Amino acid sequence: MKSIISFIIRYIPRKYLQLVSHFFLRILALFYSGNAVICNVCDNSFRKFLPYGRKARENALCPKCLALERHRLMWLFLQKETDFFSKPMKVLHIAPELCFIDRMKALPNLEYITGDIESPLATVKMDVHQIPFEANCFDVVFCNHVLEHVDDDILACSEINRVLKPGGWGIIQSPVYDLETTLEDKSIKDPAERERLFGQRDHVRKYGKDYAKRLSQSGLKVKENNFVKSLDKALIEKHALPENEIIFFCSKG
Repeated sequence: MKSIISFIIRYIPRKYLQLVSHFFLRILALFYSGNAVICNVCDNSFRKFLPYGRKARENALCPKCLALERHRLMWLFLQKETDFFSKPMKVLHIAPELCFIDRMKALPNLEYITGDIESPLATVKMDVHQIPFEANCFDVVFCNHVLEHVDDDILACSEINRVLKPGGWGIIQSPVYDLETTLEDKSIKDPAERERLFGQRDHVRKYGKDYAKRLSQSGLKVKENNFVKSLDKALIEKHALPENEIIFFCSKG
């Protein structure tokens, strides 16, 4: 199972996986019935989650809604640390994750807009380098696991800062590695070399511990939130949360 999932993730473009993968995984979910873990995004329980990743992580992917460890953590953070589920908000979700779309769309307090340059799930076709909305129009912006793919991450973040309202906030997650500074070389175009250096064939950089500082160059105020460290170990295990994931909470600068 691990090797099959790793192969699929590595070689099949994400836009195609988004269209069909959930149908097959929901069938697979029947074989994972149990109550050892609970996906707090869709409220379904399983004996364990599916493995996921190029180097497959055990107990990672919810076969019902496709939430990963980071999605379950973000959902819990939104519930416990924000008024996202109660306050009227206009939300822009860049490269929207399937596990969130229907649930956020159904929230009566939200005006929820999704956008992406190629995702078949997004309602607005847009380039994050040039977001097609006027300044100061969104209360919240989500942009997860996008910046490691884009040509100019600082420009993308400056666009997010531009469209946020005064007092607006966002969550901008990316893979962050145990490096002092971000590794980047725009001259590298070969997919195999990008995979070797940056971890994935379509990544153009590998973020290090300077992630928050780097994004702040855009004008955004970026804070590192160690929310997961405040949670009980039993809860972390029940939802299979990532024990060292930092939430990068941003506000308009």
